[in-house]
Amino acid sequence: MSRHRFLSLLLMIASCSHLTALLAQTPIREMNPDYHSSPGGTLQSGTFDGGGGRGKVTWGRDTTSTETETEIPVGQFQWRIDERLGTVIDAVNSDTVVHNFQNWNLTDGMTGQYSLLGNVGSPRLNRIFLRRPENTNFIFLQPFDHFRTSLTDFLFTNTKSPITNLAYHKSGNSQNGEDRVRAYFASNINKNSGIGFKIDYLYGRGYYNSQQNSQFGGTVYGYHRGEKYNIHAYVNANHSKMAENGGIENDLYIEDPQSFQTSYTSRDIPVMLGSTWNRNDEQTYYLSHRYNLGFDRLIDVPDSLKPQMPSDADLLGQLSDSIRTILAADSIARQHAVDSLQQAWKDQQVPPTEYVPVTALIHTLHISRMSHEYISKNTPDDYYSNLYYGNLANVADQTDALSIRNTLGIAQLEGFNKWAQMGITLFGSHTLRTYKLPELVADSTRLKKWKENDITVGGQITRRQGSLIHYDAKGEVWLVGEHSGDFKVDGDLDLEIGSGTKDSLRLDVHAHLHHAKPGFYLRHYHSQFAWWDHKGLDRELRTRVEGRLHYARTRTTLHAGFENITNYTYFGMQNTLTGTDSTSTLPGDYTHDVAVRQHSGSVQVFSATLEQNFKLGPLHWENEVTYQKSSDKDVLPLPQLNVYTNLFLLFRIAKVLRVQLGGDMRYFTSYYAPDYSPAVGQFAVQDKTFGRVKVGNYPLINAYVNMHLKHCRIYLGMYHVNAGDGHYFWAPHYPINPRAFRFGVSWNFFN
Repeated sequence: MSRHRFLSLLLMIASCSHLTALLAQTPIREMNPDYHSSPGGTLQSGTFDGGGGRGKVTWGRDTTSTETETEIPVGQFQWRIDERLGTVIDAVNSDTVVHNFQNWNLTDGMTGQYSLLGNVGSPRLNRIFLRRPENTNFIFLQPFDHFRTSLTDFLFTNTKSPITNLAYHKSGNSQNGEDRVRAYFASNINKNSGIGFKIDYLYGRGYYNSQQNSQFGGTVYGYHRGEKYNIHAYVNANHSKMAENGGIENDLYIEDPQSFQTSYTSRDIPVMLGSTWNRNDEQTYYLSHRYNLGFDRLIDVPDSLKPQMPSDADLLGQLSDSIRTILAADSIARQHAVDSLQQAWKDQQVPPTEYVPVTALIHTLHISRMSHEYISKNTPDDYYSNLYYGNLANVADQTDALSIRNTLGIAQLEGFNKWAQMGITLFGSHTLRTYKLPELVADSTRLKKWKENDITVGGQITRRQGSLIHYDAKGEVWLVGEHSGDFKVDGDLDLEIGSGTKDSLRLDVHAHLHHAKPGFYLRHYHSQFAWWDHKGLDRELRTRVEGRLHYARTRTTLHAGFENITNYTYFGMQNTLTGTDSTSTLPGDYTHDVAVRQHSGSVQVFSATLEQNFKLGPLHWENEVTYQKSSDKDVLPLPQLNVYTNLFLLFRIAKVLRVQLGGDMRYFTSYYAPDYSPAVGQFAVQDKTFGRVKVGNYPLINAYVNMHLKHCRIYLGMYHVNAGDGHYFWAPHYPINPRAFRFGVSWNFFN
């Protein structure tokens, strides 16, 4: 073997051994761990450590800094998931929004669009019809959506450092006050996995008699969002117990207190019921996971960011002194050595790649357990017309429900090549539901079990990538089971021009067609005061089209929609006159039964909401006005106008304390608002035969100061500052709470 070949072989072995040793200590290529998930991720050009041992290359990190970071990193992003398919949907955390924080704990909503019974956390109903959700199978939980967060609305959190949020809200005193304590914790296990929990406790003593309300909820969650495997797990439990007072005995205690010889405080006003409660318990267990099948694709990296070939001197500097001495005397051998070292360096370079998912295999499991109890120890003889079993002094109605749903799906994902401009998903579900209701057997009762099975198939097409237009269309058909023949089709589209600019224009459109049998409790319900089995209820057909247009420059948002409902199914009061005056509006002059009704024709609703905000220096004026029209006010009563206006000063003190100082007003025109039935815990349309009353046409004014300093939010407010004489009611015979001081604080901790 020639000398030159021998030296070349020796140099190749030495160089490869040296590079291998270096690689064992530090990989040549280190990808930025946040590159795929962070929109700001970049690839950086290679860097080399100093001295004769140069050779470490990094793609994505600057390893030259020797400073130790002492500040805790702060940052998070959140998302929701589609309940059926577990699809991730980006979301904004409204729980930590600084603006208008003083309205966060108001049961009547951030902009006052809900009617309620007065006390915090009490059942509520949205007066704007297009914002009402459709009835679920377990209807008893729906009126408590101020407190309970559904799975669809729950926020999962990815955070740079563990975050804890503690919040406390207070109103009134120890006799009539309201308290709410809430804690939220989130922490990452690694960049793709995290865990967290939420604990929420609410207790309202009530400003009127027999109105106590206590609710407790807890949620634990975990997730992993990897390139190939994704999983979300969620466990939730809620408990609520609310005292029922049936409303006040006479509205004149509020409208004309001077007509009574005695002066009454809110706690002195007589009410219809006492020692009566509604109680709900709920447990939810949810698991969604998917496996992505795909391929690895090279990342196109600009030449300026690629690792650069070390110089000849740097390459030779890796060799021992004895070899460099030999090469210094032989130029040919030296060139052979450089060529060998360059080739070895090239062989060690691994081009950066990304995993591109093409097909997803999907499975979701959703289990819900629910129970409802109506308890009364002192029901007046003439409050209800019928007593189907038992006695008035010991009422204990109960119903239980269980739902287990499994969904399997397969999806072709969007964006794996230039031709895949949409995602396509096919899925099928099986749902088992069981219910328990009392059943009369001779002179006693027992719980009867009802079982329903449903098998459905559906499909979905989506476009979520791109900056201009996005859409989501989903259809589902019930093939087998109690709801065989039902179908639902939903479609959403959004178009944004000039995203992120002052002149941005965004259009959102939603349409749906739902043909579905009314839920179980609208078809069957057995209790001591309410009893029905409606096997012949027709399917509802709901057709809706609505759109939302937002123009950033003028701070204008317009939302308009139309819905047609055929065979509208709803709760209605069914009163019987107990006195002699058929024109009386006193609730004690008639009974308070509830029934399920179905309108044989069609009902149409048109709604339009204008949001217009103004700004002049530190002065801000926010407005939301909704106009709506129902074609049949006896079947579907709605206020014609619903108004929210908020006037405030926004400024900073010492450049660090954000202060929002002002007042807001909530108002809706008078209408025959739905009454409330304690027997089923639902709002029900008033019986137009007896005792029908209007509510509304009263401005509710609040004053507040809302402050924000670093990670702390705090507000002080006076609720219902204009309290006095007037017809201030949320629902028939349920008055608005009197004037009260409110306080709240929320603090974020990072560690």
